[in-house]
Amino acid sequence: MIEKLIQEIKYDMEFCLNQQQMTVLNKVLLKHFKNIEISKKNKFKDFEFDLNQNMDLLNVFLSSKRVEGCSEKTLKYYDKTIKHMLNSINKRLDYITTDDLRNYLGNYRSNRLISKTTADNIRRILSSFFSWLEDEDYIIKNPVRRIKKIKKGRVVKDVLSDEHLELLRDNCDDIRDLAILELLISTGIRVGELVNLNIDDVNFNERECVVFGKGESEREVYFDAKTKIHLMNYLRTRNDNNPALFVSLKKPYTRLGISGVERRLRELGQKSKITKVHPHKFRRTLATNAIDKGMPIEQVQRLLGHVQIDTTMQYAMVNQNNVKLSHKKFIS
Repeated sequence: MIEKLIQEIKYDMEFCLNQQQMTVLNKVLLKHFKNIEISKKNKFKDFEFDLNQNMDLLNVFLSSKRVEGCSEKTLKYYDKTIKHMLNSINKRLDYITTDDLRNYLGNYRSNRLISKTTADNIRRILSSFFSWLEDEDYIIKNPVRRIKKIKKGRVVKDVLSDEHLELLRDNCDDIRDLAILELLISTGIRVGELVNLNIDDVNFNERECVVFGKGESEREVYFDAKTKIHLMNYLRTRNDNNPALFVSLKKPYTRLGISGVERRLRELGQKSKITKVHPHKFRRTLATNAIDKGMPIEQVQRLLGHVQIDTTMQYAMVNQNNVKLSHKKFIS
């Protein structure tokens, strides 16, 4: 019991003492606690209270994130991730150390065979949680701070070529699906943003529309003349009163969902003999083409609705042929 108490005191003090001072502190604690006996009453009851307190703090953290504008889907992922950590380590929050979390992440990766990207996402969520605990004075120091970002190799994800886009257009035999296809090609909006669009959100004269992105952020996106024509042709065929821009093909003409868009694009890709056709691929294609043609990265960031420019850079894969031509022009 004495050893555990000394370890807890040292942990609480390590943020303000250097290694030499910590050594002195350890000697002083051992000296003064040498002949002292400590017993803990109602051990099970206190332990149960500690675990309940952990969950209470987690709920307060989730409430603060909800106020900040996090989506319910994100909050559910935060809740699941943090609860798994708390149940696995099984300690009071202010007793959880950096080594506890390192061991947890290492074991989680080994047992679940998750990717480095997934492991780093877990690290980021835990860091957010413990940073909040530190800011709110529930703990003295964030134990995740010393756990470095998990390095992962950059995978160059493919984009849709001009030939791919033409094949998709040629094999699209439904006027609604063609309008969806052109809107994705022209704007690069998220599929969730696309299905939430209403007819009133579209300004056909200015060829722009208002979308609501992550965190309920609002932004304008722009489409070309070809997209305008296909959208208007599609809307002329509608005889329903649904305000949604895209609805199901059959009655009762309900708003088209994310899974419906994904399924139609997947089928269109199979018909065109193009692998892995999904909504996000159009978004990556637009970012890559925009940067490849000289659009400033800050404007691409604004177009895609990214908060961090690093996110935009991950989407944009610069054409290697242009890199070779630039090398000849500026270096060779």
